[in-house]
Amino acid sequence: MEKKKLETLFKRHYGDMLRTAVMLLHDEAESKDVVHDIFARLLNGQCDLQEETARNYLQTSVRNRCLNIMRNHRYQERVARMYLLDLDTTVMQTDLLAEELNALRKGIRLLEPPVCRDIIMEHFSSGMTFAQIARHHGVSETTIYKHLRHALQQLRTHLNTR
Repeated sequence: MEKKKLETLFKRHYGDMLRTAVMLLHDEAESKDVVHDIFARLLNGQCDLQEETARNYLQTSVRNRCLNIMRNHRYQERVARMYLLDLDTTVMQTDLLAEELNALRKGIRLLEPPVCRDIIMEHFSSGMTFAQIARHHGVSETTIYKHLRHALQQLRTHLNTR
C-alpha cells in the first residue's frame, strides 16, 4: 500500500479505531498497540485496502484483534485460577497427610501388647522379614504373623474411630 494513502487513512481513522479499542479493552496502551499493529500490517502490504471499504475494514480489524486479546486474557486467567486451585489442593493434601501420619504414630504408640508395637516397627520401619523378627524375638514366624495381624487390626480400629 502506498505510504501517502496509508498516511491519509491513519489520520482519518486512527481516532475512531483507538476509541473502539479502548472501549473494548479498557486499556489505552494495549489499544494503541492494536491500532498500530493493524497499520503495520497495511504498511507491509499484507492487505490491499479500497477507499470505499477502508472504514469498515479497519473497524472490523480492531474489533477482531480486541476480541482475540480478550479471549487470550480469559484463557490466561483460567490457567492462573487452575494453578492456584492446584496449589490449594496440594496444601490441603499435605495437611491431610500430616494429620493421618500423626494419627498413625499415635495409634502405633497405643498398640498392646508392646511386642505388637515392636514387631510392626521392625517390619515396616526397619524392613525386617518375618524370619528375622522371629529370630530376634526367639519365637516362630507364625507367632510374628499373628502379632502383626493383631497390631494392624488395632491400627485400623484406631484410625477408623478418630
